[in-house]
This record gives sequence, C-alpha cells and structure tokens, in this order.
Amino acid sequence: MKTGSGGVTLRRATAPDAAAAADVWLRSFDAALPTVVRPRSDDEVRDYFREVVVPLRETWVADADGIVGVMVLNDDLLSQLYLAPDWRGRGLGDRFVTLAKERSPQGLHLWTFQVNKPAHRFYERHGFVAVERTDGSGNEEREPDVRYVWRP
Repeated sequence: MKTGSGGVTLRRATAPDAAAAADVWLRSFDAALPTVVRPRSDDEVRDYFREVVVPLRETWVADADGIVGVMVLNDDLLSQLYLAPDWRGRGLGDRFVTLAKERSPQGLHLWTFQVNKPAHRFYERHGFVAVERTDGSGNEEREPDVRYVWRP
C-alpha cells in the first residue's frame, strides 16, 4: 500500500474495485478523447476490468473514499493511466508515474493517441520520449498513436 497526500491512497486493486475502476476509465476516456471512437460498449469495458484487468494485471487505484484513478502495468508496459475528470491537475498522475517508475526501474513504455496532446505534454514532462508513430492500424480504435519510452 502507498499512503498518499491529500487523503488519496494509491493501492493495488482488488476484485471489488473493478466496477469503479472501469467507471473511472469510461468517464476519463470520454472526457479526454471525445473524438476517439471506442470499439467496446460500456458493459464490455466493465467485463474486461472485472475479468482481465484487475485479476490478471498489476492494477493500481487511487482511493479517496472512492476510486478516482486507475493505473495498469503489464511488465514494462504502462498500459493504462486514467483519472476521474475532476481529479486531473491535482498531482495524482505524477504520483502514478512515480509509482510506475519504482515498479519498473529498468524502464517503461506506453502508447497514447496522437490527438491526446495533454498526455504527450504530461509524459514528456516525466522524461518519456516519443520513439514511434503509427497510423492506428495496430489498435482497436484505428486511431493514430505514438509510443513513448522512459529509460532511467
């Protein structure tokens, strides 16, 4: 467990967190990426969190008397980092990235959509470097993306 500042605790997700973590993902995705078409329904996203993300991945949540953020690590892949829209800009993403670097000290990589300029600025501020851009043919959304890498 990682006790945190401001009454927010970063901790490993447990099975009962899956629905709330999925809801944070859904709200954040819709707010941050309004032009990106999601290939899965809300219920499919919730099922995926319940059946795959929480039980099979290294899933962390930000808990402030309710789940307000989620981060998923899969070895050295930072596969998800989403915050409830009203929790953006409060340093929670910084705390998640610090935790990810602690958990994967040899380095990390991630993908983000090319249209998500705030994410580019955020990750670049944390030392990630864009190393690859694609036309989106390799992701479910068919949305152009960019791969970032962080090396210590």
